[in-house]
Amino acid sequence: MSRFFRQAGDSDSETESSSEEELMSSEDEAPKPATTKPAMSRFLRGAGNSDSSDGSDSESESESESSEEEDDKTKKKSRFLRTEEDEDSSDEEEGKRVVKSARDKRLEEMEASGKMMDNALKINDWVAISNEFDKLHRMVQRQQNVSEPVPPFFIRTLVNLESSLNAAVSKEKEAKKKMNASNARALTAMKQKVKKVLKEFEIETKKFQEDPEAFEREYSAAVTVEAPSVQKAKRGKKAEEGTEDEEDFTTVGKGGKTIQFTPESIFKNLQAIQEARGKKNTDRSEQIRILEKLLEISVTSYQRIRVLLALISSRFDYNSSVATHMPIDLWIAAQKEVDQLVGVISQDPRYSIQEVTNDYDELAERSPETEPNGTVVIRGSVISFMDRLDDEFTKSLQNIDPHGTEYVDRLKDEKNLYCTICRAQALYEKTKQDEPLGRIVMRRLEHIYSKPDAVVQALESTVAVSDLKPSILLSEFATKDLIHRLCVHLYKSGNSLLRTRAMLCHIYHYALHNDFHTARDMFLMSHLQESIHTADVATQILYNRTVVQLGLSAFRCGLIKESQAILQDIFATQRVKELLAQGVHTQRYQVLTPEQEKAERQRQLPFHMHINTELLEAAFLVSSMLVEIPLLASIDNEEQKRKTISKSFRRLLDFADRQVFTGPPESTRDHIMQASRALQDGEWEKCRDFVQSIKIWSLMPEAASVKEMLAKRIQEEGLRTYLFTYAPHYSTLSLSLLSRTFSLPLRAVTSIVSKMIWSEELSASLDQQAGAVVFHRIELSRSQLLAQVLADKVNAMVEQNEKTLDQKLGNVTSWSDRQDGAKGDKREQAGERRRGAERRGGVRGGTRGGRGARFAQGLGNQMASAQRSR
Repeated sequence: MSRFFRQAGDSDSETESSSEEELMSSEDEAPKPATTKPAMSRFLRGAGNSDSSDGSDSESESESESSEEEDDKTKKKSRFLRTEEDEDSSDEEEGKRVVKSARDKRLEEMEASGKMMDNALKINDWVAISNEFDKLHRMVQRQQNVSEPVPPFFIRTLVNLESSLNAAVSKEKEAKKKMNASNARALTAMKQKVKKVLKEFEIETKKFQEDPEAFEREYSAAVTVEAPSVQKAKRGKKAEEGTEDEEDFTTVGKGGKTIQFTPESIFKNLQAIQEARGKKNTDRSEQIRILEKLLEISVTSYQRIRVLLALISSRFDYNSSVATHMPIDLWIAAQKEVDQLVGVISQDPRYSIQEVTNDYDELAERSPETEPNGTVVIRGSVISFMDRLDDEFTKSLQNIDPHGTEYVDRLKDEKNLYCTICRAQALYEKTKQDEPLGRIVMRRLEHIYSKPDAVVQALESTVAVSDLKPSILLSEFATKDLIHRLCVHLYKSGNSLLRTRAMLCHIYHYALHNDFHTARDMFLMSHLQESIHTADVATQILYNRTVVQLGLSAFRCGLIKESQAILQDIFATQRVKELLAQGVHTQRYQVLTPEQEKAERQRQLPFHMHINTELLEAAFLVSSMLVEIPLLASIDNEEQKRKTISKSFRRLLDFADRQVFTGPPESTRDHIMQASRALQDGEWEKCRDFVQSIKIWSLMPEAASVKEMLAKRIQEEGLRTYLFTYAPHYSTLSLSLLSRTFSLPLRAVTSIVSKMIWSEELSASLDQQAGAVVFHRIELSRSQLLAQVLADKVNAMVEQNEKTLDQKLGNVTSWSDRQDGAKGDKREQAGERRRGAERRGGVRGGTRGGRGARFAQGLGNQMASAQRSR
């Protein structure tokens, strides 16, 4: 039988001995070469007793050695094949097994490194000393991470090493001649290392140098704990048999220290957890479990507050990464514990949590009776917990797929979070702390300012049933009044950032409810557009969202020009999603660093707060169409065509005009471009059908009224476009015909034509008796046309010469000159409009040149006198 199977397979020692005897007898009977026996005896001697190495031993001694080897083999059975009887018998035969703790193993490793340093010091090998010293320092740091004191051995080694270095420095010049380069560098590096470590352990080194024996006694007293290894093993056996009570178990921390959960030891355990907080090898889940146990056994309000402050902080520390969000189960537990903390403080007003407090003994129990003012002030911050709780909720929504059910389930937790915020507001109102009260009111406002009334009522319903209610509730006021009162409270605060954000939220809420004029007046009176560039990024994003919502409000109210003017600035940048924090815009040759990309991702808004950019673009393009198409029909030269109102819309229109074949519209832009071409041709019904067939209007509140408003505005702008286009071809035009053509009431047609005549957009007059529009048109002679063209060219040449002369002389115009120039530009634009009216048959004429254009003015006067004489 093979020796391998004899050693690991059989459990009976007698069976092994008998099989060994049979094997030996069979080997003796078989004929063997002469070299077999000495080789086997050497093998048996090598496997048995190492001391019997003499080759001239007798045969009896070799047999005794083989029998001792067999006995050793029976004792050293594989631990995987042993039974309980074998273990008991081996324990009785071999005695008690020595079980070393982790501290003892570390001390042995440290002593081994110290011995190697002593040996290397004898031969002046500073490279080996440096390596061993680094290893020894790492082991001491690891020991400190598990809250164990510094061993005296390390301090003694450090002091001896310092003296050796001082001796080596005194002989440095002579020693360096004999050293190689690497050894000399290691000596120089060791000076810095020992100096740095001595500074780190300065207090321990002074204690050791003053009294080494007292230092060792203090260390032994600190590490002396019961190490019940045998009792622990017996308890394990009894637990398997089910005969041990749960009271016999104790929680053992790192280093073998027993953790006792009693009300008297709560503060010591809290201090130990606070000291281990933030260290590399700290088990955060174990800390949370211990703090939960401490919360269960806490008796007084002071104990509960202290444990809750530490427990909430530990939950927030569990996820140290900034890029990822806090686990949802930990967030829910933290939210409940913040609720509990607010409830404890509100029920007992004699306890107060403040960020700045006087120093106090954290290991002693405190009560209102022992305090001079009757109020126990505890160091902490509830508002910081609320900020972190809200930020982690937002971060989790940013990292969850918004198109799945998980996002909706996570969004349901906002109701509990909002209730916690309102409870914290009630607490600060009770304690009259203005600064944190303003911050918590701002948090509450940010949760409801952009939501419809139904959602706000659902959030406020949880506050109504709470045991702690703030002074401002929805049950007493409407949603608009609730927002107003919260904003007014923030307007009175001394924080300018909170006032700015409250103003923007207030304007946004008014615009969301289609109160455009109030929102516009507040926006203009606040003058935020002048100082918003100095604000932080989050406030600038809120400003952009407010401006966009203001433009949508003007569009829903039918104020097309106002809507186009407001949305123009946002769409001119072509970075709408980035400005609204709804996406990251990357330009063609722009490469973002990982830090910049991470910062962009972190400031993105959750999906449920997004403003639909496609709906926003549809509103902007339709507004631009209704403003630009009549303007394009009113101008008649290339210079006026260059003066556009919406460059982005004009670019899309030019691209659509260059297309040879135009198919059925597919996207929102296609619908609007084909509607624009139909409006240019006077087909207002076709234009209306294209615009109303856009599916994105269904996402806008009150979609039916919006479509009806657009149809009416298309009729009016179609009438204006028709008059601008075909006015040169008519002498008179019936108002009733216009009314039937554009399906407008006669009174509306009369009002539109009168407004165009009054603003000098149309050179005509109304004949109310005949019910017609009389167009005024004068045919200019060939010479007059040439003179007018010459006057325009001379005017442009004089202006260019004066600009060139000013640049050459370096003249800088004053503010009043610039204002005069702006007024001159306005007069020049008015003159261009009048000249356009003349060409279409107007009654007024004349031009106005720039500065010093006397020749052009003379030509204009001659043309005007000739027209008047006719």
